[in-house]
Amino acid sequence: IADPMVVGIIARAGYDVVLLDQQHGYHDIASVQSSIGEAALAGKPVLVRTPVGDYATAGRLLDFGAAGVVAPMINTAAEAKAFVMQVKYPPVGQRSFGPTRAMQLAQQADAAAFVRDANDQTLAIVMIETGQALDSLDDILAVQGIDGILLGPADLSISLTKGGFAPDGPEVSAALDSILAAAQKHRKLAIAFGGTVERSRYLLELGFDLVSVGYDTGVLEEAFTALSGAVRSRIGDKTR
Repeated sequence: IADPMVVGIIARAGYDVVLLDQQHGYHDIASVQSSIGEAALAGKPVLVRTPVGDYATAGRLLDFGAAGVVAPMINTAAEAKAFVMQVKYPPVGQRSFGPTRAMQLAQQADAAAFVRDANDQTLAIVMIETGQALDSLDDILAVQGIDGILLGPADLSISLTKGGFAPDGPEVSAALDSILAAAQKHRKLAIAFGGTVERSRYLLELGFDLVSVGYDTGVLEEAFTALSGAVRSRIGDKTR
């Protein structure tokens, strides 16, 4: 939901980080900028998922103060390198300098110090969502500047089943160990979409470093449905 107030509520609800979605969600440049500032007031970092292949926007999101950028549908080392070029400063990449807002939020007035530390303090995360990405996983993780991978189980299940849909199904589950092992081998972050509480706990117990649980639209729907149901159960359903 492209509303900074929602982001602020989530940031204050006990999560470690908030993920904003420009690929499938409703966030645009303006809402991302405002939301990063709102999360900063709560002392929480923000990751932003870009549209597919929009590497140019990725660097701009870091200029706004995002703690990291998530690039979806990365299938090859070449695509990973193209992403790195936009989000890491030389000598790793070719990120253009202009982090006015990021420096404000970091309370950093020294531009040279900001550039010196930025590559280590911002994350370049690539999504693993296809069978091709699994086959190229070692090569992708070996790319300098890639800090971690984010497993997208929905798209991965569609790819592995050739059109089916089973994010928690056997095809995806069978790939978890190899994905985690590859990330650990390259000393990169292993992140995943968990969806449910139970699945998220399982992934964390398995060894993933960070897991996304819950989506704002779903949480709001469940909360308001439960609230209205609780009231009706007390007074009887007297709808007209």
